[in-house]
Amino acid sequence: MKDIGGTTVFNWFRIGLLLLLVMPGSLIAQTKRKVEIEQADALLHNEAIIANAQRLIGNVRIRHNNIVMWCDSAYSYTDVNVVDGFGNVHILKDDTLHLYADFVNYNGDTKWARARRHVKLINKTTTLTTDSLNYDMNVGIGYYDNYGTIVDSTSTLNSKIGEYYVDEDRAYFKTEVKTVTEDYTLESDTLIYELGTGVASIVGPTNIYDEKNNLYAIDGYYNTRTGKADLYKRPVITSKEQNITADSIFYDKVTGNGLARGNADIHDLKNKVIVKGNRAVYNDIEETSQVTDSAQFWFYSEQDTLFLHADTLKTIPDSIAGEKIVQAYFDVRFYRADMQGKCDSLVYWSKDSTIQLFREPVIWSEANQMTADYIEMITVDRENQTIDMKGNSFIIAQEDSAKYNQIKGRDMTGFVRRKDLYRIDVDGNGESLYYARDDNGIIGLNKAQGSNIQIFLKERKVVRIVFVTSPDGQLSPVAEVTEEEKILPGFVWLDEIRPKSYSDIFLNKTIVTGKKK
Repeated sequence: MKDIGGTTVFNWFRIGLLLLLVMPGSLIAQTKRKVEIEQADALLHNEAIIANAQRLIGNVRIRHNNIVMWCDSAYSYTDVNVVDGFGNVHILKDDTLHLYADFVNYNGDTKWARARRHVKLINKTTTLTTDSLNYDMNVGIGYYDNYGTIVDSTSTLNSKIGEYYVDEDRAYFKTEVKTVTEDYTLESDTLIYELGTGVASIVGPTNIYDEKNNLYAIDGYYNTRTGKADLYKRPVITSKEQNITADSIFYDKVTGNGLARGNADIHDLKNKVIVKGNRAVYNDIEETSQVTDSAQFWFYSEQDTLFLHADTLKTIPDSIAGEKIVQAYFDVRFYRADMQGKCDSLVYWSKDSTIQLFREPVIWSEANQMTADYIEMITVDRENQTIDMKGNSFIIAQEDSAKYNQIKGRDMTGFVRRKDLYRIDVDGNGESLYYARDDNGIIGLNKAQGSNIQIFLKERKVVRIVFVTSPDGQLSPVAEVTEEEKILPGFVWLDEIRPKSYSDIFLNKTIVTGKKK
């Protein structure tokens, strides 16, 4: 038998056997609850090196209840129920959980294992690696605070601080949380991850990136395997051409379907369009959306913004790639500093910024009011715009509280330059009634008829009228004109329903006069 430190292994065995023979039964029962040394190539004791400890060397195997530990060497302490394992330490618990490290301090009374250097904890298909881990065998929880990595069948998650709940197969991550897969990258401050289902509970600032979108949230759930997300507290979904935010967002990455609720905001960056409402249903694959409940449409440029409100707003892709069509339904009202409008329904084409107004449309521009059965506003370039009016076209320009210049006809085209209406072409059944002026003021009321008329304006005042065909008209002194003669048939002044500010687009004001409402 080999001699180690002046005492043979054989003598140690004899002493241990003698103690077992003379100890009473109750003490034996108590000993069984202590950490047991089942195997070692050599055992020695030297109080000068370390007090109250036995040193185990070579092929060490230690058992405590349902826990077995192997290591190259160990210290077993006689005054406390503690062992220190060194070199290739391997702990097996319940034949399923494996813990590996260069060093483990195990306390048999508390059942805590403190593992250090090259730590690996394996539970079925889940592996945790770190440099320092404290593992509570009582409740099956591992703790690390100096960076760790957890790998399951589909994901690899890293964080500075973490807790792994073995029995629930759940991990809590804190500080510098990150995971990278083929499909997405996740970065977070605080995250709870269900390894069995792949569902991440977001409890702190979190960004999730994929090839199309960046998802930001501070509260909610994200299924890393299916791409489904339930997000709360003003989450944001951002892509190259669109931003979506709301009080809460529910999104399915596979189908592209999304629901944004509460102060929803869909921002089309390419077309400079913002759609708002309290409920927005959208699909980012088909590039469609529908907004209801306080629905708004904002079209902005460097110069100004057009604000529009309707009961329902829809956006669909145009046949031209990257372009959108916006449809507004029921009780549409809009406001821009230089122009306002109202109609039953409206369509906006992003490809050329065309706006089509349907069913009793009205447009106001400075002192001018324009009505027709159908109106189309076409942007020619940054400075020029045309307004096409089809059927029962009527333009009214207010001179003062009692005088109105009027033009009516079958169809009309208005020409706008730098937001000023400077010319109107009347096509068919043209009639005009305007107050003629000279340098001293109004000289009379001019009433004329002609099938086709061209009207030229300057500073919103009529300066010249050209009749393409021979006109039938007369100039009458204002004093000789009756109140009935001051208006053309179909005249309706709709100033009461005109939006005069952004907030007025939400006012449901109506007027019933003839066909106009």
